[in-house]
Amino acid sequence: MISRNQTLFAAAAFVATSVLSGCVVNPVTGEQQFSLVSPQQELNLGQQQYPINQQQQGGKYTIDPSLQDYVNRVGQKLARVSDQPQLPYEFVVLNNSVPNAWALPGGKIAINRGLLVLLDDEAELAAVLGHEIVHAAARHSATAMSQQQVLGAGLAVLGAATKDTAYADLISSGSQLGGSAYIARYGRGNELQSDEYGMKYMAAAGYDPQGAVRLQRKFVQLSNSRQTNGLEALFASHPPSQSRISANIEHSKSLPKGVTNRDAYQKAIAQLKRDADAYKNYDDAMKAASKKQYDSALTLVRKAQKQQPKEAAFFALEGDLLAQKKQYSNAHKAYDRAVQKNPALFSHWLKRGMASTQLKNYTSAERDLSRSLRYLDTAYAHYYLGEVYEKQGNAQDALKHYQTATKAGGEIGTKAQARILALTRKS
Repeated sequence: MISRNQTLFAAAAFVATSVLSGCVVNPVTGEQQFSLVSPQQELNLGQQQYPINQQQQGGKYTIDPSLQDYVNRVGQKLARVSDQPQLPYEFVVLNNSVPNAWALPGGKIAINRGLLVLLDDEAELAAVLGHEIVHAAARHSATAMSQQQVLGAGLAVLGAATKDTAYADLISSGSQLGGSAYIARYGRGNELQSDEYGMKYMAAAGYDPQGAVRLQRKFVQLSNSRQTNGLEALFASHPPSQSRISANIEHSKSLPKGVTNRDAYQKAIAQLKRDADAYKNYDDAMKAASKKQYDSALTLVRKAQKQQPKEAAFFALEGDLLAQKKQYSNAHKAYDRAVQKNPALFSHWLKRGMASTQLKNYTSAERDLSRSLRYLDTAYAHYYLGEVYEKQGNAQDALKHYQTATKAGGEIGTKAQARILALTRKS
């Protein structure tokens, strides 16, 4: 019999061997770091998961396309002076009220509109993007994934993990229905490293490194207040602290002064600022819906629609609320408007397909549900496609989609399993 000590010794030996065999050079610092993930694997992961994570977190912000171009220009300017300028960097603004930013391997970077409105100038934007560029250039995600693998958690593949939510939860989950993105949570050392080298990139690109100092001060003030404006997600992966402010101040002493480009930044986010009240009404409607105050939520979201009639998310939420009230015909009309305003988001097709299923319009439901799968594979689309095919007498295709839905587990998986048993008994 193998003793507990022998088991622990074997585990320790495995970890030691893995660490020794997985030592690579950090492309930014030149120091040794641990990684079991190859650069090509990182590139593949980032390329594969970038569109998935965008879909899960609201999709691209579309009201003002010039903002996407502006953020990308700033990001590419910083990327060119990074330690890995050859990476296929991409920068996108997501239509998400949560103040957050993240990086996937290979330089796939996103920033939410909810964070952009908290910044004052281009130098602060450069501080955010420069920080995320370092995470990608220094291969911090590869180190995080490798550590999890050695610790027995398995390779933490970035991307979709189907969420256990019921149909009623479409209201609270909003455009993030269908999954939750895994974004690496970096250690204190990685955060300080990204701050330091991000400031060097800022200076090399001509930006005032004090932007990074102001940014951290702002975050510390927000984290110390009782109202964090939804910054929990950002603080979870990028915890602010007084020590980071002090470190940034020290780093700035050796860096040249640069520009802040405040006027250019304020011009770039002007549409977001004009729409601030509309998005606040939308966010308040989401909060009311989470408390099952559906009539109040409808009033708020319809007010938001009048303030910014181009925003698809406002009409999608109206559809959610009407569906919750079992007004499926009106819900379908609301989803139809959401699809027309932003046809590139999976949830608009999915929800319209679900409404069509309720209305017994199975041809339209099949089309929309299938279309949603092109953007994001979800258990919900498979379950309702199973239901559509079952109603049409196509048991074979129904079973196929139900079986796929069962893999998600949770309530939707249980419902799919029940339909499989019912169909099997019939046959």
